[in-house]
Amino acid sequence: MAAIKSILIIEDDRFIGEMYVRSLRNNGYTVDWVTTGREGYGAASIKKYDLILLDIMLPEQTGTEVLHLLRNSPNGDLVAGTRVIVLTNFDQDDESRTAMQSQADGYLIKADITPRKLLDIISQMTAVDQTATDV
Repeated sequence: MAAIKSILIIEDDRFIGEMYVRSLRNNGYTVDWVTTGREGYGAASIKKYDLILLDIMLPEQTGTEVLHLLRNSPNGDLVAGTRVIVLTNFDQDDESRTAMQSQADGYLIKADITPRKLLDIISQMTAVDQTATDV
């Protein structure tokens, strides 16, 4: 996988969304932000992103529904090559978390993630990708 440059944030909480957008843009990422599951699915369907940050509790469609649609689209995987990190404030039961993690590349509890930690995680994902291509 290539370095992460473009990011789609699907997050309905204005404070969290604005905080992530500002932090990511200030660190050189191209960022789009939408606030509903339906908008998120639409955005990911028409534009290629390197990373999607996907909230679970969203209006119109849940993050779980969006992730399922993106990973299991009739035309194949809409987000092939795109990393997806699920963000939630709710601790899912083990079965739901396992099902979600099988389709996502990461699962983070929002209350534990500061913008700095998020930047570190994204940087680590890019470093792992670069190491894999250098071998």
